[in-house]
Amino acid sequence: MFCALVLGAFAASPLAAGQSKWLGNVIAGSVPANWDSYWNQATAENGCKWGSVQGGGATSFNWGQCDITYNHCQTKGIPFKYHTFVWGSQEPGFIGGYSDQKGAHLNFMKTAASRYKPNFIDVVNEALHAPSSIRNAIGGSGSTGWDWIVFAFEQARSLFGSSKLLINDYGIVNDAGAVTRYLGIINILKGKSLVDGIGIQCHQFNVNNLAAATITSNVNSLGATGLPVYPSELDINGNSEADQSSIYQRVFPALWTNTHVKGITMWGYITGQTWKDGTGIVDAGGRERAAMTWLKGYLESTKV
Repeated sequence: MFCALVLGAFAASPLAAGQSKWLGNVIAGSVPANWDSYWNQATAENGCKWGSVQGGGATSFNWGQCDITYNHCQTKGIPFKYHTFVWGSQEPGFIGGYSDQKGAHLNFMKTAASRYKPNFIDVVNEALHAPSSIRNAIGGSGSTGWDWIVFAFEQARSLFGSSKLLINDYGIVNDAGAVTRYLGIINILKGKSLVDGIGIQCHQFNVNNLAAATITSNVNSLGATGLPVYPSELDINGNSEADQSSIYQRVFPALWTNTHVKGITMWGYITGQTWKDGTGIVDAGGRERAAMTWLKGYLESTKV
């Protein structure tokens, strides 16, 4: 069954209940007991990446962690985003010297398509910063300069006809020059009707010191394409709880209230269990830190 996309139909999500856009988070090896009380969209943190799925070799597939996230979305009727198919990091060890890199990657995508019907897919991740090591095998630069990306999106469109296809990268929301380079790829894909949305990673190293006006300007430049923008991998730390909360109060509204933004995915929330130190907003014992207290109040009073 394809996950419902009607936001009002979500089972339980106090933070984004009644909103026109979702606020999601990652799921790692298991679903935390309090996960559903906060979030209404999910991405597997590592479980769907090529290196995680085929770390055991070319003929070995381990979908266990990816299944956990997908099945939870199916049960709760919330959007599932597949992350990711083409990325220069976390590729399987066997692929470097493999004789048929293109065939191996297509087999990975086809096997995923036989198991999942994602609402969203980060088809290509970090093309500007960590391009796939197999890019020459799947088209190289070619006539567009980015034929390997075009190929990946063509395969995703063919295999996942009902999924929304996204491109995703970091260092975008804070850099107008990177926005321009990113738009070069996006407009090629848009011209071929291959892309449905724009992902912008919002990790703490890009947003902690970022002015709200800069966020707005760069998101608007991307949104001018007519494509929805999806801030992804959002995490924020600080020198103290109060400092972290203050940064949230500067960054989050600039993203949430922008009309081009249609959903935000955070990258972890439990202290000590996040990718970057200090980015948790709920302690392992369940205590909500100042940033979460503010976020709950903000979303209760700000409807979009």
